[in-house]
Amino acid sequence: MQKRNVYLHTMPVAEALRLAIKALDRDRLVRRETIPAQLASGRVLARPVYAVCSSPTFHSAAMDGFAVRADTTFAAREGHPLRLAKGTQCVAVNTGHPLPEGMDGVLMVEKVVRETADFIETETPVFPMQHVRRIGEDIVATELLLPQNRQLSPYDVGGLLSAGIWEVLVWEKLRIAFIPTGDEVLDFTLRPQPSPGQVIESNSQIFAGLAAAQDCLFERIPPVPDNMEALTQAVRTAVDGEAHIVVVGAGSSAGSKDYSRSIIERLGRVLVHGIDVMPGKPSILGVIDGKLVVGAPGYPVSAVVCFEELLIPILSWLSRKTRPERRKIGVEISRKVPSKLGTEELVRLAIGRVGSKLVASPLSRGAGMITTLIRAQGVTRIPVDSEGVEAGSMVQAELLVPESELDQTLIVIGSHDNIVDVLGNDLMCLPRPVRISSSHVGSMGGLTALRTRSTLMAGTHLFDEASGDFNFPFFSKYLPGLDVVCVNLAIRHQGLIVAKGNPLNIRSVEDLARPEVRFINRQRGAGTRILLDYHLRQAGIGAEQVRGYEKEEFTHMAVAVNVLTGTASCGLGIFAAAKALDLDFIPLARERYDLAFLPELMDWKTEVVLELISSAGFKARIEALGGYETTLTGRVMQPGEGLCEK
Repeated sequence: MQKRNVYLHTMPVAEALRLAIKALDRDRLVRRETIPAQLASGRVLARPVYAVCSSPTFHSAAMDGFAVRADTTFAAREGHPLRLAKGTQCVAVNTGHPLPEGMDGVLMVEKVVRETADFIETETPVFPMQHVRRIGEDIVATELLLPQNRQLSPYDVGGLLSAGIWEVLVWEKLRIAFIPTGDEVLDFTLRPQPSPGQVIESNSQIFAGLAAAQDCLFERIPPVPDNMEALTQAVRTAVDGEAHIVVVGAGSSAGSKDYSRSIIERLGRVLVHGIDVMPGKPSILGVIDGKLVVGAPGYPVSAVVCFEELLIPILSWLSRKTRPERRKIGVEISRKVPSKLGTEELVRLAIGRVGSKLVASPLSRGAGMITTLIRAQGVTRIPVDSEGVEAGSMVQAELLVPESELDQTLIVIGSHDNIVDVLGNDLMCLPRPVRISSSHVGSMGGLTALRTRSTLMAGTHLFDEASGDFNFPFFSKYLPGLDVVCVNLAIRHQGLIVAKGNPLNIRSVEDLARPEVRFINRQRGAGTRILLDYHLRQAGIGAEQVRGYEKEEFTHMAVAVNVLTGTASCGLGIFAAAKALDLDFIPLARERYDLAFLPELMDWKTEVVLELISSAGFKARIEALGGYETTLTGRVMQPGEGLCEK
């Protein structure tokens, strides 16, 4: 059996880059090529360019008017116009026309006080070369136009053509070959349906897009199974090909089937195995036959960190380009982010404006959570000597999107509901789109975010058993003194989500105490968990009697997936989640799901939301989900209204 790999030792990214750059012979690895000048935008010159032609190549008129000999106009002055004969003393010209022989200035047409078919009169003298573009004013033939290793812009291309340069010598584009690996990896080109334990390969296409953004050429090799000989042959073939860099996807960690390091050692040498960054720690850098070979982690977030932290700097150096820098801004962290000492940690953020400040909500830090890559608008770095960041702290965020997008982002923190997804899609379809950034931290987490002014809106459905009301008793207790507006999004149906056909014949909360029933709960502070605890008390059942009570999920869909896959027998959630996954549903309660906000923080995005949720079309889309009532949707609620029973 293959022995497990052990990291040689982790090292700072800067040291890993130094070792890789030192081991590569850039001048030998990257060749030169000649291309047409008109196709050179974005490319890097491999030798200096000298002008062949001057620009302009003749003295030319810089204004519309009349070409003249300057010394014949010196007598002109205000009140004493000077007459110039057309054809001999002046010649009509337009901007860009060659200056006629013997003429050395241009009288602007606006300075002509009288014109006939034979002459003009002017009161304005012209000095030599006035309003004239001289030969070589812009470019002089033989002068250095552009230096070696300059990355060409579209403006540079215009300059090349103006200077009579038809071809340029540039460094070739870098080529990357990507080899997906793993017995469990399915080729996405075959449109597979994964079975348990299988995953659809996608990292290659993330790398393809990232490579394209760096103007690199990309080749994907079909997935190779976890077989030492097959992988070795695939790497050998890729290294022998045209690629400058070979990336082995997955196989860089410490598993018994992680072969990347062993293969690089067999064919070349390992420079780096492990960097002091999370995620991305298992990254490998090595050299085979003078080419860079990268062992990229299999989890997508780790793989992206490998590309961004290691590959982009190396690609920039190899291609003689300036390393791209992300814009950095200060943001306020909405909740505490713990971190381990000794390793720099990258935390992806959803960012939006709340009042006068930018608020960042930390996204899940799981290395396999590809949705964090989709939702992130920025990333912050927690230093190696820090144990984390407290809620409300200011941190530097590196932007992943244009800064203007942040002002169009609506921060929603609180309870999860599928309606928020519908709302998010509808908002993006507006003439002035609004992007929702939602964090599922439960209703109580939403109230905390309101108190700290870290959100524009909070989703909440907290039931107070003493009064029979929703949300307002909790506002009074946890948000004292704050003016909170509460608008209903829907009345929704909560109940027990069970497998199709309800094989365990679960009928009520009392059945949760049966030993064969495995429950999946919601997180502490979630309104759904508060509802569960209320019904357990009503049934006289203690939490310790419910098998799985301590196992938590953060969304209704996550609860439903646990039931679908058999991880749990049932969980408490909304009907829409059960319907979406074709599961059975035992109704338990109707509840009010509201959006709460502080009027002091209202902006145009809040107003757009209130207008949208009151529309007939939005209500129809909610009802189509199933398990919702829209009789109160869009209504500003008042204390004591409860469900407004008919």
